[in-house]
Amino acid sequence: MAVNRVPVLKRCRSLGMDPIYLGIDKKSNRQLKRANRKMSEYGLQLREKQKAKFIYGVLEKPFRNYFAKASKMNGMTGDNLMILLESRLDNVVFRMGFARTRREARQIVDHKHVLVNGKQVNIPSYLVKAGDTIEIKEKHKGSQRYKDIVEVTGGRLVPEWLDVDAENLKGSVKELPLREAIDVPVDEMLIVELYSK
Repeated sequence: MAVNRVPVLKRCRSLGMDPIYLGIDKKSNRQLKRANRKMSEYGLQLREKQKAKFIYGVLEKPFRNYFAKASKMNGMTGDNLMILLESRLDNVVFRMGFARTRREARQIVDHKHVLVNGKQVNIPSYLVKAGDTIEIKEKHKGSQRYKDIVEVTGGRLVPEWLDVDAENLKGSVKELPLREAIDVPVDEMLIVELYSK
C-alpha cells in the first residue's frame, strides 16, 4: 500500500497551509527558503489539488475517481468533489471528534472499531449518507484511548450537518454538507480547471 511519509509540518509549509486543518496543534517556526518567484497558473492549480489530497489523505488515483464521480453528479463539480471528500468515513469520524487527526481516524476505521448503522465498516473511503449512524464499537468505548481522544477533541466545533453524542461515542449524519459548511482552505475551482485541461 502506498503511504505518504513526508513529515506533516514540512508538507504544510510547502503547501502554505496551517496544520490546524489536520487536527495538529503544532506550529512550525521554520520558513520556506524559496525565491519569491511568481507561481504559474498550472502551479497554483496543482498546489490546490495537492492540498486537498493531503488534507483528506487521498492518493492520486482515488482522487481522480472522486473527480470523475463529482463531474457526473448534478450541480457544480468543484462543490460535489468537496462534498464527496467530506463524506468519507474517516473524515466523518475525525469531524465527530472520535479521533485527533484524520490519519488517526483512518487507523480507527482500519482497526474495525467503527459501526455504521450497526454494521462493522473498516473501509476509510466508505461514503456516508444522510441518516447514517456512526458509533465506536461497545467493547472499545471504555478504553483509555477514547477517553484521551474525547478529552483532547472536546473543545472542537462539530459541523452542523453532524449530530454527536460524545459521551457515548455515537453520532449521526443529519444531512450531507453543503460547500459553505466545509471549512478547508481549498479553492476547488482551480482543481476543476486542472482536470478539465
